[in-house]
Amino acid sequence: MIDESFLTTEEVLEYLQVNLRTVYRLIKAGKIPAIRVGRQWRFRKRDIDAWLESQRPRSGNARTMPAAAPRAPATATGHPRVLVVDDEATIRDLLSKTLALAEYEVDLAPDGRTALERLRMIPYDLLITDLKMPGVDGLSVIREARRLKADLPVIIITGFSNEASAIEAVNLGVSGYLTKPFRVPRVLAAAAKALGE
Repeated sequence: MIDESFLTTEEVLEYLQVNLRTVYRLIKAGKIPAIRVGRQWRFRKRDIDAWLESQRPRSGNARTMPAAAPRAPATATGHPRVLVVDDEATIRDLLSKTLALAEYEVDLAPDGRTALERLRMIPYDLLITDLKMPGVDGLSVIREARRLKADLPVIIITGFSNEASAIEAVNLGVSGYLTKPFRVPRVLAAAAKALGE
């Protein structure tokens, strides 16, 4: 007999590390397989795993792309386009997967120089950047982003909320900040707030 293990809504929230609003939005859009049992939702774990596999980035989407291969602007898909800048691959990967779950178009940059190249070529709806990076730091990225698009919402990533560069970033008018380590719901809430959702 095949083991049909079903997950409750609470278990799916924990499994996917997203908030309830995101799960309901995914169910309503038909993006996530769910079964209605009375007034509750149930989820087959193997269906969730298959769905997650289908969401993995393909053809450069949500991966570090070569600077010479920009994709279409956010208006082509209708989903907000986010640039994530961090020199730590694990942070970029976590943010990419998290934001992709909420249906954002995500581009990644491993350093400030690459981020500046992307910002000059592609109109982003949101910039999420680490402050401490070798070479071109996050403050330089924010200043250039603001020069290119004055109303671009910015979220900073920092190890300490009271460091001088974080305070200076706040003075530059950033929309929010994430203090490491951060949890998935905090990322989604900060992005939604910055984008006015």
